[in-house]
Amino acid sequence: MTFTSPVLSYTLLSPMLILLGGALIGVLVEAFVSRAKRPIVQLTLALGVLSLALLQVWNIRGEQSLTPAMGSIIIDGPAVLLQGSILIISIIAILLIADTEHFTALPAALPGSEEERKAIAMGAQVTEVYPLTLFAVAGMLMFPVAGDLITLFVALEMLSLPLYLMAGLSRRRRLASQESALKYFLLGSFSSAFFLFGAAYLYGYSGSVNFAGIQESVIGGSGNDVLLLIGLAFLSIGLLFKVGAVPFHSWAPDVYQGAPTPVTAFMAAATKVAAFGAMLRIYYTVFANAEWSWSSVLTGIAAITMLLGSLVAVTQRDVKRMLAYSSIAHAGFLLLGVIALNKSGLDATIFYLLAYGIATVGAFAVVTLVRDSSGEVTDLNRWKGLGKRSPFAASTFAFFLLAFAGIPLTSGFIGKFSIFSAAYESGATGLVLVAILSSALAAFFYIRVIVLMFFSEATEDGTSVEIPSILTRTAIVASAAITLILGVYPTPLLDFISDLAIFIR
Repeated sequence: MTFTSPVLSYTLLSPMLILLGGALIGVLVEAFVSRAKRPIVQLTLALGVLSLALLQVWNIRGEQSLTPAMGSIIIDGPAVLLQGSILIISIIAILLIADTEHFTALPAALPGSEEERKAIAMGAQVTEVYPLTLFAVAGMLMFPVAGDLITLFVALEMLSLPLYLMAGLSRRRRLASQESALKYFLLGSFSSAFFLFGAAYLYGYSGSVNFAGIQESVIGGSGNDVLLLIGLAFLSIGLLFKVGAVPFHSWAPDVYQGAPTPVTAFMAAATKVAAFGAMLRIYYTVFANAEWSWSSVLTGIAAITMLLGSLVAVTQRDVKRMLAYSSIAHAGFLLLGVIALNKSGLDATIFYLLAYGIATVGAFAVVTLVRDSSGEVTDLNRWKGLGKRSPFAASTFAFFLLAFAGIPLTSGFIGKFSIFSAAYESGATGLVLVAILSSALAAFFYIRVIVLMFFSEATEDGTSVEIPSILTRTAIVASAAITLILGVYPTPLLDFISDLAIFIR
């Protein structure tokens, strides 16, 4: 047997390699740098690595290759756009994560133990969250560019495992945080199991785990359609778990509520970009000729997801759970772009993912500011009169809510208009009507919160607004500025996406 040495294109792989290298250096920093210097060194390293990776993504724009890693990775226009979106969102999120007051001093200690109390008294700070974030981002970059099912599964695990740990790092409400981490882990395990089961059936159908081989079998109709349907169903379930679509959304509200808010912001925004990026590649290329097998099912899931997310959000009295159900509704809107299966749908979905992700990080950043002596206050009743306590926090949160609602002059309006138009072009008129109805329901609970903040009298219940650190303030201002710019003048970005967003197969 002859050994063939692998041929790798390190330039095209460089964004992922930079992040993995940075994460490994972060582990060494955690082990050998003194406790006093560790936070600033880790933050500088994380920001430097993410910025360098983003620069490399910009440098390889326009490059197209099916073989940067022996067919396991595909680099094309959509890949570059999705990787760039993930990195931009991650840079803003890492500024929020850098406020380590949100994280427990000693993650391995039992909640409330003497060991934990001593660590808090010593002023210990968690900094392993930085390399964990970099590992997760590396997995997210790999997920939408995977060229075979094995690489896709490796990327899925690489982005998921650090998030399971990060969800349990909350300084306060430690038990709730650990519960959310356990739930996320268990449901993520189910997701992985379904994914592997689907991959096995697709291998049985096509005799290949490579996307090109599966696509050839779909086009040629050479396999058993029963295996195709079962494999596609289980593979889709694995991906739908990650985007939080109904009925695979159970983890989202509990994890959003229990995890540290900066981690929630990062998960809610960046994970969606990676997961929908993989879905776009799979449905637009591998299974485009088998639309008959998945289009009607995804249409039903999208409709239920939009309606349930919007309806249940109306009943929520916790800000983070409300944003969780809002995220579920947005997953339904994004599914319209997948179902459209046209160039407009691809362009609109990529724009929507970036716009929604940035606004999400900004909204959760504002949530971290409203506190009492026990920590964050997420009970909506205690947000009454927030506009009088802190015009900055209330105004920026209201702006992000208006973006989620799709109000003009925000990026959310451009995103929704684009994705609804693409779905209408593809003939999914009924689904667009459901989306418009869901948007109207969503606007109701967003505006309800705005009324609560500005037109209700504040009560003296110990709730206050903390003056944000320079890093948190930067994250909020950057998110708001980008959300406004993309709402007022989106044409350059839309044209850039339109020029690049072409799958090479």
